[in-house]
Amino acid sequence: MVALLAYLLGVQAARSGGLVVVERWFDRPVLLIGAGVVLIVVSVVVEFRFRTRWSQIGCAVALVALVAVGVPTALLAIAFSEGGRAVDRKADPSHPDHVLTVTDVAFSIDPVYRVEVLTGSGWSVRHWELGVWAERDGRGSFKSADWTGPNQITVTAGERTTVFTVDPLSGRPSDPTAVPR
Repeated sequence: MVALLAYLLGVQAARSGGLVVVERWFDRPVLLIGAGVVLIVVSVVVEFRFRTRWSQIGCAVALVALVAVGVPTALLAIAFSEGGRAVDRKADPSHPDHVLTVTDVAFSIDPVYRVEVLTGSGWSVRHWELGVWAERDGRGSFKSADWTGPNQITVTAGERTTVFTVDPLSGRPSDPTAVPR
């Protein structure tokens, strides 16, 4: 139950406005849910009384199958849990605690860019998602994301430019304003 609750904290923190540290620690579904399943199986095996030889063999086969599937899955989850490749990171000139980040989150060759604003410092850093730009989403290819004024972010993609205004106190971005390029 503790592993499941920790994972739920990570899912909540992964949403826009969530704490970055909590997301990095607890948004690990395969590892946390897998740990919960392993602990449940161990507790069942410890309390289980084997009455026949066939029940012992069946339990051993089930445990071997669980380990054979669980270990490679956990190793793959660790290998691919990076969260993307950082492309760009720029601090707001008027607020050094507001940082614009661009991350390539694609699992394939075609890039998919996630643009976020990080606000705060230390343990209280929050992330605010501005959007995800991909080649196939109809908004055109991603070109750049920049601070273009005090508390203003402009994302340029294909034929469209999207402008966000960032609240100077909370760091929360406003709804986007799309302008043809």
